[in-house]
Amino acid sequence: MHLIATFSTNGFDAWKADYDAHAETRDAAGLTMLQMWRDADDADRAVVLFEVSDRSGPRHGYTSRRR
Repeated sequence: MHLIATFSTNGFDAWKADYDAHAETRDAAGLTMLQMWRDADDADRAVVLFEVSDRSGPRHGYTSRRR
């Protein structure tokens, strides 16, 4: 299964550093990042494509944390 997530940030570089720091949290939730794109019209917006190995992970783990 795949998941597409859209992130609106208050500064892409700071958000990306925080995103990278939480790789273990995503792994534990069964999420593997396949691709990341920055919006061509809004540099503070990102779209991420994940592979989901455990359907309950995103619902009960990673996605419940909002920044």
